[in-house]
Amino acid sequence: MRISLRQLKVFRMVASCLNYTRASEKLFMSQPAVSKQVKLLEEEVGVSLFEKVGKKIFLTDAGVDMQNYAESILGLVAEAKNHFAEMKGGHKGRLKVAVASTASSFAIEMLGNFRNLYPEVDFDIEVANRQALLSKVDKNLVDLVIMGQPPEKSHYSIEPFMKNPLVFIAQPKHPLVGKTVSVKELIKEPFVAREESSGTRQAMESFFRGQEDNLQIGMLFNSNDSIKSAVNSGFGLSLVSIHTIQVELEHASLAVLQVEGTPIERYWYLVHLQEKRLSPVAEAFRKFILDETALSI
Repeated sequence: MRISLRQLKVFRMVASCLNYTRASEKLFMSQPAVSKQVKLLEEEVGVSLFEKVGKKIFLTDAGVDMQNYAESILGLVAEAKNHFAEMKGGHKGRLKVAVASTASSFAIEMLGNFRNLYPEVDFDIEVANRQALLSKVDKNLVDLVIMGQPPEKSHYSIEPFMKNPLVFIAQPKHPLVGKTVSVKELIKEPFVAREESSGTRQAMESFFRGQEDNLQIGMLFNSNDSIKSAVNSGFGLSLVSIHTIQVELEHASLAVLQVEGTPIERYWYLVHLQEKRLSPVAEAFRKFILDETALSI
């Protein structure tokens, strides 16, 4: 089977855009040239990768599989380019980092500090929930992931680098603010929470273990900004990382409840596949994070 990198790059763009015209514009190629590369790839693998319904195109099941392979193969090629560019001297290359939404505020600041040290490094930064982060690691789409709830499987490299205290928050005028609150009092209150796959949601359910059936979760959100807005608007209490509410605490738009047994002590983690050979740039960033936060654990 003879599949070229050019075919994979063109296919990946068409699969991303699901539109030949838009893909050709982004690739600076003519539309017939794009169509030809996709056709050659389909002939090589012997199956259709796209199907047309009306005026729209969609990936077939085989197309979805090819998209995963293309991402992995092109990712490995980019990793090799980074490695050999580094061997020529200097920290150059592209760093691909995925960050949990709860960690985005401080993680982006750390990336900025790293960029100041190595201005020739380019970044691909994605902010996602826990489930999406693990998917990106498993598919080898990123170099490193910064997250709060690490995976349990043994094929990951997992390194804690900074404390991540979780606290219960409320509207500043809530009657529980300023008091020492017991778990029995707390569980009587309505809550807004992250989706079930979220590490913060899992931590909240673990905190109320044995009483979780009594939790009154009225609203679910997949972003911390929505959580904070809902709490500020009086829809309920919530559990969040202290790192996500620094601005709100400074402006007194949210308050931290003094709940017995809190803050819940957790950590931020650097995660990657154990078998993955980190590029020199990724290894430099890993060491930078661990060195910068060495006194935070």
